[in-house]
Amino acid sequence: MQLIRGIHNITPQVRGCVLTIGNFDGVHLGHQEVLNGLKSKAKLFGLPSTVMTFEPQPQELFSGKNAPARLSRLREKLVLLAKYDIERLLCVRFDAKFSAMSAQDFIEQLLVKKLGVKFLVVGDDFRFGHNRVGDFEMLKRAGLEFGFEVISTQSLKVSKARVSSTLVRAKLAEGDIEQATKMLGHPFVISGRVRHGQKLGRTIGFPTANIALDRKVSPVQGVFAVQVDLDGEIYQGVANIGQRPTVNGTRIQLEIHLFDFQGDIYGKCLDTHVLHKIRTEIKFDSFELLKEQIKRDVIQAKAFFGLDK
Repeated sequence: MQLIRGIHNITPQVRGCVLTIGNFDGVHLGHQEVLNGLKSKAKLFGLPSTVMTFEPQPQELFSGKNAPARLSRLREKLVLLAKYDIERLLCVRFDAKFSAMSAQDFIEQLLVKKLGVKFLVVGDDFRFGHNRVGDFEMLKRAGLEFGFEVISTQSLKVSKARVSSTLVRAKLAEGDIEQATKMLGHPFVISGRVRHGQKLGRTIGFPTANIALDRKVSPVQGVFAVQVDLDGEIYQGVANIGQRPTVNGTRIQLEIHLFDFQGDIYGKCLDTHVLHKIRTEIKFDSFELLKEQIKRDVIQAKAFFGLDK
Protein backbone atom coordinates (compact mmCIF):
# COMPACT_ATOMS: atom_id res chain seq x y z
CA MET A 1 0.00 0.00 0.00
CA GLN A 2 1.34 3.41 -0.99
CA LEU A 3 1.23 6.06 1.74
CA ILE A 4 0.94 9.69 0.66
CA ARG A 5 1.61 12.05 3.56
CA GLY A 6 0.00 15.42 2.94
CA ILE A 7 -1.73 17.11 0.01
CA HIS A 8 1.58 18.60 -1.16
CA ASN A 9 2.85 15.09 -1.92
CA ILE A 10 0.06 14.28 -4.39
CA THR A 11 1.84 14.12 -7.73
CA PRO A 12 0.30 14.12 -11.22
CA GLN A 13 1.42 10.49 -11.55
CA VAL A 14 -1.11 9.35 -8.93
CA ARG A 15 -4.04 11.29 -10.38
CA GLY A 16 -7.12 9.16 -11.01
CA CYS A 17 -8.69 7.01 -8.30
CA VAL A 18 -11.71 5.45 -6.68
CA LEU A 19 -11.89 7.14 -3.28
CA THR A 20 -13.45 6.90 0.14
CA ILE A 21 -13.02 9.51 2.88
CA GLY A 22 -13.24 9.01 6.63
CA ASN A 23 -11.43 8.47 9.90
CA PHE A 24 -11.63 4.67 9.63
CA ASP A 25 -10.91 4.56 13.35
CA GLY A 26 -10.47 0.91 14.30
CA VAL A 27 -11.16 -0.35 10.75
CA HIS A 28 -14.19 -2.26 12.09
CA LEU A 29 -16.63 -4.53 10.26
CA GLY A 30 -18.59 -1.62 8.81
CA HIS A 31 -15.41 -0.08 7.47
CA GLN A 32 -14.34 -3.43 6.05
CA GLU A 33 -17.53 -3.74 4.05
CA VAL A 34 -16.96 -0.29 2.59
CA LEU A 35 -13.35 -1.19 1.74
CA ASN A 36 -14.40 -4.40 0.02
CA GLY A 37 -17.00 -2.50 -2.00
CA LEU A 38 -14.42 0.15 -2.85
CA LYS A 39 -12.03 -2.48 -4.17
CA SER A 40 -14.77 -3.90 -6.39
CA LYS A 41 -15.47 -0.46 -7.83
CA ALA A 42 -11.75 0.19 -8.30
CA LYS A 43 -11.44 -3.02 -10.29
CA LEU A 44 -14.46 -2.05 -12.38
CA PHE A 45 -13.02 1.39 -13.15
CA GLY A 46 -9.47 0.12 -13.53
CA LEU A 47 -8.23 2.69 -11.00
CA PRO A 48 -6.43 2.46 -7.64
CA SER A 49 -8.55 2.01 -4.51
CA THR A 50 -7.72 5.00 -2.31
CA VAL A 51 -8.57 5.97 1.28
CA MET A 52 -8.33 9.56 2.48
CA THR A 53 -7.99 9.94 6.22
CA PHE A 54 -6.87 12.71 8.57
CA GLU A 55 -4.17 13.29 11.17
CA PRO A 56 -5.08 14.41 13.71
CA GLN A 57 -8.70 13.33 13.48
CA PRO A 58 -10.98 16.38 13.10
CA GLN A 59 -12.54 15.99 16.55
CA GLU A 60 -9.08 16.10 18.09
CA LEU A 61 -8.52 19.53 16.57
CA PHE A 62 -11.94 20.91 17.41
CA SER A 63 -12.54 19.25 20.80
CA GLY A 64 -9.01 18.94 22.18
CA LYS A 65 -8.94 17.02 25.46
CA ASN A 66 -12.67 16.28 25.13
CA ALA A 67 -12.18 14.31 21.91
CA PRO A 68 -13.07 10.60 22.20
CA ALA A 69 -10.33 8.03 22.68
CA ARG A 70 -8.86 6.80 19.41
CA LEU A 71 -9.12 3.15 18.50
CA SER A 72 -6.22 3.36 16.04
CA ARG A 73 -3.24 5.61 15.73
CA LEU A 74 -1.83 6.07 12.24
CA ARG A 75 0.60 3.13 12.38
CA GLU A 76 -2.12 0.78 13.59
CA LYS A 77 -4.47 2.05 10.89
CA LEU A 78 -1.80 1.48 8.24
CA VAL A 79 -1.34 -2.14 9.30
CA LEU A 80 -5.09 -2.79 9.32
CA LEU A 81 -5.80 -1.11 5.98
CA ALA A 82 -2.93 -2.96 4.31
CA LYS A 83 -4.63 -6.25 5.19
CA TYR A 84 -7.55 -5.28 2.94
CA ASP A 85 -5.34 -4.64 -0.09
CA ILE A 86 -6.07 -0.94 -0.33
CA GLU A 87 -3.66 0.46 -2.90
CA ARG A 88 -3.22 4.00 -1.59
CA LEU A 89 -3.69 5.83 1.69
CA LEU A 90 -3.73 9.62 1.56
CA CYS A 91 -3.11 11.03 5.02
CA VAL A 92 -4.14 14.70 5.13
CA ARG A 93 -2.85 16.89 7.93
CA PHE A 94 -5.99 18.26 9.56
CA ASP A 95 -4.95 21.65 10.91
CA ALA A 96 -6.39 25.16 11.04
CA LYS A 97 -5.26 25.85 7.46
CA PHE A 98 -6.93 22.74 6.03
CA SER A 99 -10.11 23.26 8.06
CA ALA A 100 -10.32 26.79 6.59
CA MET A 101 -10.46 25.42 3.02
CA SER A 102 -13.79 26.23 1.42
CA ALA A 103 -16.08 23.35 0.47
CA GLN A 104 -15.86 24.37 -3.18
CA ASP A 105 -12.04 24.31 -3.11
CA PHE A 106 -12.11 20.93 -1.39
CA ILE A 107 -14.07 19.60 -4.36
CA GLU A 108 -12.42 21.43 -7.23
CA GLN A 109 -8.80 21.69 -6.06
CA LEU A 110 -8.42 18.45 -4.09
CA LEU A 111 -10.94 15.91 -5.37
CA VAL A 112 -11.03 16.95 -9.04
CA LYS A 113 -7.74 18.67 -9.88
CA LYS A 114 -5.28 16.79 -7.66
CA LEU A 115 -6.89 13.37 -7.18
CA GLY A 116 -8.95 13.02 -10.34
CA VAL A 117 -11.71 11.18 -8.50
CA LYS A 118 -13.99 9.05 -10.67
CA PHE A 119 -15.97 7.31 -7.92
CA LEU A 120 -16.44 8.60 -4.36
CA VAL A 121 -17.83 6.88 -1.27
CA VAL A 122 -18.64 8.93 1.86
CA GLY A 123 -21.07 8.71 4.74
CA ASP A 124 -24.36 10.45 4.05
CA ASP A 125 -23.61 12.60 7.14
CA PHE A 126 -20.15 13.58 5.84
CA ARG A 127 -19.45 17.33 6.20
CA PHE A 128 -16.47 19.19 4.82
CA GLY A 129 -15.06 22.63 4.08
CA HIS A 130 -14.90 25.76 6.22
CA ASN A 131 -17.70 25.82 8.81
CA ARG A 132 -18.68 22.34 7.52
CA VAL A 133 -20.91 23.82 4.83
CA GLY A 134 -20.21 20.98 2.37
CA ASP A 135 -22.46 17.92 2.53
CA PHE A 136 -23.47 14.81 0.63
CA GLU A 137 -25.93 16.66 -1.61
CA MET A 138 -23.26 19.18 -2.58
CA LEU A 139 -20.95 16.32 -3.57
CA LYS A 140 -23.67 14.74 -5.69
CA ARG A 141 -24.22 18.01 -7.56
CA ALA A 142 -20.46 18.38 -8.03
CA GLY A 143 -20.28 14.82 -9.33
CA LEU A 144 -22.74 15.68 -12.08
CA GLU A 145 -20.73 18.80 -12.96
CA PHE A 146 -17.24 17.29 -12.88
CA GLY A 147 -17.95 13.75 -13.96
CA PHE A 148 -17.62 11.54 -10.89
CA GLU A 149 -20.11 9.27 -9.19
CA VAL A 150 -20.96 9.69 -5.48
CA ILE A 151 -22.64 7.13 -3.23
CA SER A 152 -23.01 6.74 0.53
CA THR A 153 -21.23 4.12 2.62
CA GLN A 154 -24.60 2.59 3.43
CA SER A 155 -24.97 1.65 -0.24
CA LEU A 156 -21.86 -0.53 -0.03
CA LYS A 157 -22.79 -2.30 3.21
CA VAL A 158 -24.56 -5.63 3.22
CA SER A 159 -24.70 -6.24 6.97
CA LYS A 160 -27.87 -5.28 8.83
CA ALA A 161 -25.92 -4.76 12.05
CA ARG A 162 -24.94 -1.15 12.69
CA VAL A 163 -21.31 -1.15 13.75
CA SER A 164 -19.61 2.12 14.63
CA SER A 165 -16.37 3.28 16.20
CA THR A 166 -18.48 4.81 18.98
CA LEU A 167 -20.02 1.43 19.84
CA VAL A 168 -16.64 -0.32 19.76
CA ARG A 169 -15.22 2.40 21.99
CA ALA A 170 -18.07 1.90 24.48
CA LYS A 171 -17.54 -1.87 24.62
CA LEU A 172 -13.82 -1.42 25.23
CA ALA A 173 -14.51 1.09 28.00
CA GLU A 174 -16.91 -1.40 29.62
CA GLY A 175 -14.23 -4.08 29.49
CA ASP A 176 -16.29 -6.21 27.10
CA ILE A 177 -13.27 -7.03 24.96
CA GLU A 178 -14.88 -10.08 23.37
CA GLN A 179 -17.85 -8.08 22.01
CA ALA A 180 -15.57 -5.27 20.83
CA THR A 181 -13.45 -7.86 19.02
CA LYS A 182 -16.54 -9.20 17.23
CA MET A 183 -17.50 -5.72 16.04
CA LEU A 184 -13.97 -4.94 14.95
CA GLY A 185 -13.58 -8.24 13.13
CA HIS A 186 -10.08 -8.46 14.60
CA PRO A 187 -8.48 -8.00 18.04
CA PHE A 188 -8.06 -4.49 19.36
CA VAL A 189 -4.38 -3.68 18.85
CA ILE A 190 -2.01 -1.20 20.46
CA SER A 191 1.35 -0.63 18.80
CA GLY A 192 4.39 0.99 20.31
CA ARG A 193 8.12 0.87 20.81
CA VAL A 194 9.64 -0.68 23.93
CA ARG A 195 11.34 1.92 26.09
CA HIS A 196 13.41 1.80 29.25
CA GLY A 197 11.24 1.97 32.36
CA GLN A 198 11.87 1.90 36.10
CA LYS A 199 12.70 -1.83 35.84
CA LEU A 200 10.68 -2.55 38.98
CA GLY A 201 9.02 -5.63 37.48
CA ARG A 202 12.24 -7.61 37.27
CA THR A 203 12.85 -7.08 41.00
CA ILE A 204 9.72 -9.11 41.79
CA GLY A 205 10.14 -11.75 39.12
CA PHE A 206 7.88 -10.20 36.46
CA PRO A 207 10.02 -8.28 33.95
CA THR A 208 7.94 -6.08 31.68
CA ALA A 209 8.23 -4.44 28.31
CA ASN A 210 7.27 -0.79 28.80
CA ILE A 211 5.56 1.20 26.06
CA ALA A 212 4.48 4.83 26.36
CA LEU A 213 1.18 4.99 24.52
CA ASP A 214 1.55 8.53 23.13
CA ARG A 215 -2.23 8.83 23.22
CA LYS A 216 -4.24 11.67 24.70
CA VAL A 217 -6.82 9.16 25.95
CA SER A 218 -6.69 5.36 26.00
CA PRO A 219 -9.88 3.49 25.04
CA VAL A 220 -8.97 0.71 27.48
CA GLN A 221 -7.52 0.63 31.00
CA GLY A 222 -6.89 -2.27 33.32
CA VAL A 223 -5.16 -5.64 33.31
CA PHE A 224 -5.56 -7.87 30.26
CA ALA A 225 -4.56 -11.17 28.69
CA VAL A 226 -2.70 -10.22 25.51
CA GLN A 227 -0.96 -11.64 22.48
CA VAL A 228 2.09 -9.83 21.17
CA ASP A 229 3.49 -9.87 17.65
CA LEU A 230 7.27 -9.43 17.88
CA ASP A 231 9.16 -9.69 14.59
CA GLY A 232 6.51 -12.05 13.24
CA GLU A 233 6.59 -14.33 16.30
CA ILE A 234 3.53 -14.55 18.56
CA TYR A 235 3.92 -14.47 22.34
CA GLN A 236 1.30 -14.55 25.08
CA GLY A 237 1.31 -12.55 28.24
CA VAL A 238 -0.43 -10.27 30.71
CA ALA A 239 -0.50 -6.49 30.37
CA ASN A 240 -1.38 -3.48 32.47
CA ILE A 241 -2.71 -0.42 30.68
CA GLY A 242 -2.93 2.54 33.01
CA GLN A 243 -1.13 5.04 35.19
CA ARG A 244 0.42 2.54 37.66
CA PRO A 245 -0.91 4.24 40.81
CA THR A 246 0.95 1.93 43.20
CA VAL A 247 4.27 3.37 42.00
CA ASN A 248 2.82 6.90 41.65
CA GLY A 249 2.70 6.86 37.86
CA THR A 250 1.40 10.00 36.17
CA ARG A 251 0.89 9.01 32.52
CA ILE A 252 -0.87 6.13 30.83
CA GLN A 253 1.53 3.37 29.89
CA LEU A 254 1.40 -0.17 28.57
CA GLU A 255 3.41 -2.73 30.55
CA ILE A 256 3.59 -6.29 29.23
CA HIS A 257 4.91 -9.40 30.94
CA LEU A 258 5.51 -12.08 28.31
CA PHE A 259 5.31 -15.70 29.43
CA ASP A 260 8.48 -17.79 29.18
CA PHE A 261 10.36 -15.09 27.30
CA GLN A 262 13.91 -13.93 27.67
CA GLY A 263 15.60 -11.44 25.41
CA ASP A 264 16.53 -7.82 24.87
CA ILE A 265 13.66 -6.09 23.08
CA TYR A 266 14.42 -2.44 23.87
CA GLY A 267 13.66 -0.35 20.81
CA LYS A 268 11.52 -3.07 19.23
CA CYS A 269 8.04 -2.21 18.00
CA LEU A 270 5.35 -4.49 19.44
CA ASP A 271 1.80 -5.02 18.17
CA THR A 272 -0.19 -5.93 21.28
CA HIS A 273 -3.55 -7.65 20.77
CA VAL A 274 -5.86 -7.09 23.74
CA LEU A 275 -7.96 -10.24 24.12
CA HIS A 276 -9.54 -10.44 27.58
CA LYS A 277 -9.95 -8.17 30.61
CA ILE A 278 -8.83 -9.62 33.92
CA ARG A 279 -9.50 -6.70 36.27
CA THR A 280 -9.49 -2.94 36.64
CA GLU A 281 -6.36 -1.11 37.71
CA ILE A 282 -6.21 -0.31 41.44
CA LYS A 283 -3.69 1.17 43.85
CA PHE A 284 -2.14 -1.23 46.36
CA ASP A 285 -0.90 -0.23 49.79
CA SER A 286 2.46 -1.88 49.24
CA PHE A 287 4.70 -3.22 46.52
CA GLU A 288 4.41 -6.66 48.11
CA LEU A 289 0.61 -6.66 47.72
CA LEU A 290 1.05 -5.65 44.08
CA LYS A 291 3.43 -8.56 43.59
CA GLU A 292 0.88 -11.04 44.98
CA GLN A 293 -1.85 -9.61 42.73
CA ILE A 294 0.39 -9.89 39.66
CA LYS A 295 0.87 -13.58 40.47
CA ARG A 296 -2.91 -14.01 40.43
CA ASP A 297 -3.18 -12.00 37.21
CA VAL A 298 -0.63 -14.28 35.54
CA ILE A 299 -2.58 -17.37 36.67
CA GLN A 300 -5.80 -15.96 35.19
CA ALA A 301 -4.14 -14.95 31.92
CA LYS A 302 -2.55 -18.37 31.53
CA ALA A 303 -5.93 -19.98 32.24
CA PHE A 304 -7.46 -17.85 29.47
CA PHE A 305 -4.86 -19.17 27.04
CA GLY A 306 -5.20 -22.73 28.34
CA LEU A 307 -1.61 -22.71 29.61
CA ASP A 308 -2.55 -23.86 33.11
CA LYS A 309 -2.93 -27.51 32.08
